Amino acid sequence: MLKDQVLLPKTGFYKANLHSHTVVSDGRFTPEEAKAAYQKEGYSIVAFTDHRKYVWHKELDSEDFLALAAVEVDLTEQGKDWPVSKTYHLNLFDTAPSPQREELDLLPHFAYDDKEALNQYIARMNELGFLVCYNHPYWSLQNYDDYKDLRGLFAMEIYNHGCEVEGLYGFNPQSYDEMLRTGQRLGALATDDNHNACPLNGPEGDSFGGFVQIAAQRLDYPSVIQALRENRFYWSMGPQLKGVEIQDGLLKIHSSPVEKIFVKLENRNYYRKQVLPGESLEYAEFPLTGKEGWLRVEVKDSRGLLAGTSAFFIDQLAAD
Repeated sequence: MLKDQVLLPKTGFYKANLHSHTVVSDGRFTPEEAKAAYQKEGYSIVAFTDHRKYVWHKELDSEDFLALAAVEVDLTEQGKDWPVSKTYHLNLFDTAPSPQREELDLLPHFAYDDKEALNQYIARMNELGFLVCYNHPYWSLQNYDDYKDLRGLFAMEIYNHGCEVEGLYGFNPQSYDEMLRTGQRLGALATDDNHNACPLNGPEGDSFGGFVQIAAQRLDYPSVIQALRENRFYWSMGPQLKGVEIQDGLLKIHSSPVEKIFVKLENRNYYRKQVLPGESLEYAEFPLTGKEGWLRVEVKDSRGLLAGTSAFFIDQLAAD
């Protein structure tokens, strides 16, 4: 029997970009310029994930903005030309930042194909207090054999806007579902991975295309980290999810105007509600059987833009 419960609230979200590069590595904006650009577009949170360089930009924090301390690390095949080399890219989000963390060696130092060492590395980062996210598998030229044995991940990128702009490599729903099918219980993020080499609002701009809405109690570091840990967020390319709940055995979904509302399941079954092009809907409800395994919501609007939740697992939703 499933408990009545709110999976996502109707209000109280903070818009976040959880993958961002600045002049600290290979981006074009200073951290201050990045803050200004994102605040102008309604963002409250940016994780500064510069390549191989952990920095906590606490000086950017204000009542209406939070900078998350983070770093992007990589592990790449050796002996091949770069365009054909597979690579792991991982974002490490610090749950307990301090200036002393900048002295830590957070980089992986082992061979690309050493999966045991990679999982040990992820476990060590977890022990140090980092949430580990697996980034853009499509762009990284990776397949099922590369990610099926990963463990200890907090989340993966289901959408990476920079990769989408660069070569239509951004959307990875099959990889996410395959990772769930291996028994991994991880979240799904949409991010920008912005470097800002092109004009912000031009056709090749890599900002403001993939984001996460985080249902934190307040805009402070502990509250945001807690919401991420507890799967109180959703990913989006544009549409909004305005509430997801279970009530009397029904899954109830509220959204901004969209053409399709789908619920994808662990098995081949699905739930859906959709309208003809030019029409829209903002609500759907579906009876749950308790045999879904896991479920995740995905909506699509008239522009073809998507939003969705991470997976919710039926055994965690069931009453004790």
